[in-house]
Amino acid sequence: MINIIFNQYKDYPIHEIVLELTAILFGLVSVWCAKKNNILVFPTGIINTAIYVFLLYKWSLLGDMMINFYYVIMSIYGWYNWTQTKNESETYPISKMTNGEKKIAFIIFFATLIFVVAVYLFFNKFTHYTSYIDTFVTGIFFVGMWLMARRKIENWIFWIVGDLISIPMYFVKGYAFTSIQYLIFTIIAVFGYLEWKKTLNKNLPIS
Repeated sequence: MINIIFNQYKDYPIHEIVLELTAILFGLVSVWCAKKNNILVFPTGIINTAIYVFLLYKWSLLGDMMINFYYVIMSIYGWYNWTQTKNESETYPISKMTNGEKKIAFIIFFATLIFVVAVYLFFNKFTHYTSYIDTFVTGIFFVGMWLMARRKIENWIFWIVGDLISIPMYFVKGYAFTSIQYLIFTIIAVFGYLEWKKTLNKNLPIS
């Protein structure tokens, strides 16, 4: 197994391997902070995603590259939201999606699919079946990040689904370290959902 992982990197420039490992480190810290409902999820996430924008462009995974560029923008938006208070209470506490937010999530998902397909067609990047998977995962992660920025507990469901799909996709593409990262992301996301659910239930008004 170790040989399989490291053989995938035998022709890679050293600086790309270092960048990937650095991004993974900050990514793991970011997801852990999200699990703990800690605002540091955003600055650490910005470092992670900014590095991946560069790497994914080099790897020709345009859909996932756009995911990470979007993450940078949404991290700034989320960072701002999480700092807001009203009457000494959080403006965006952990909560469930409203019906209106479900409609917006649906629109974000399908608009993302259309946009990413158009980009792949324009650059003639539908050259491998992982490109089609990447398109679908992009839609899932776009919704997940938007929900995270608004502290909606359902964001974890989208992360879990997207992470599970990403594990084999990155391994097949030859990016074993990133594949392992998504495996760890999945585990943390499951515990993140459970921890946020516990917080949400504790804060629900007693009827």
